[in-house]
Amino acid sequence: MGAVSMTTVLALTLSGCGLKSGSPMADNVQPGSVGRGKPLDGASLTVASKNFSENIILGQMIGLIFKAAGAEVLDRTNLPGSISAREAIVKGDADAMYEYTGTGWITYLGRTKPIADPMEQWKAVRDADRKNGVTWLMQSTLNNTYALAVSRKNNAKYHLKTLSDVAALAKKNPSAVTVCVENEFASRDDGLPGMEKTYGMRLPAANIKKMDAGIIYTQVSKSDSCLLGEVYTTDGRIKAMDLEVLEDDKHFFPNYNAAPVIHTKTFEKYPVIAELLDPLSKRLTTQVAQDLNAKVDVDGQDPHDVAKKWLIQEGFIKEG
Repeated sequence: MGAVSMTTVLALTLSGCGLKSGSPMADNVQPGSVGRGKPLDGASLTVASKNFSENIILGQMIGLIFKAAGAEVLDRTNLPGSISAREAIVKGDADAMYEYTGTGWITYLGRTKPIADPMEQWKAVRDADRKNGVTWLMQSTLNNTYALAVSRKNNAKYHLKTLSDVAALAKKNPSAVTVCVENEFASRDDGLPGMEKTYGMRLPAANIKKMDAGIIYTQVSKSDSCLLGEVYTTDGRIKAMDLEVLEDDKHFFPNYNAAPVIHTKTFEKYPVIAELLDPLSKRLTTQVAQDLNAKVDVDGQDPHDVAKKWLIQEGFIKEG
């Protein structure tokens, strides 16, 4: 995930499209609003993704747009974890995928301090990653970062809108603020400890419950064991379980905006890739991601089908 790893086993089981060796994308698709004149005719390109639903969907979108623009496409989406997908792009074993600015900056480039302004963060990553042979194209507003969420039902009592509201409630009524989080989030500087420090809140240890990511959504939605839960902002279960995401009004959590990353030699050979993918990124928002992720993680649809249907619906490509 942008933020870390969404433990979406579903993504692994559902996506028959992502074998490690790769399989040719066989769809018969034609240009819509992008790819007219088939500028990638004769190109042979490999698309990659990490192994969680959202990133698989985004990888499929790139592949389908390349295909509509005339390329032969090898599908290597659903690679295990961030590092193997990253290596594939750096080495040129894959040509393109969607990556997240925060992951690029913190995980790959080893910077400890995220940049609060999303555009400045993207520029910094783009410039620093050039030396690794990686070209970052325009980012989307799709921001897959950490957040705290509350069920609409429970929030009727507290009217929480921001994390500052949570801090105020924790001061006034310490026992009210119970939080369900993953182990990692409970101990990371860019997780709970850092958030408490930034917002000046001190939660008693007894109020912090640690559990698997998948269980958090259900606990916040269905039980009274935790008022708040750690979520990822683009998760499809937010809407499905009627949760409200609280605004990070002090911009503590890093930005994880999704942007296409291209193996630089590939981009130098086919600079038209920017014209194909910029309009896609422009249309991708956190809300769009939530809706598409829900189709896979809640409704059990195949990521490839979800990506294709959406691209056709938005007019980017046409059925052949």
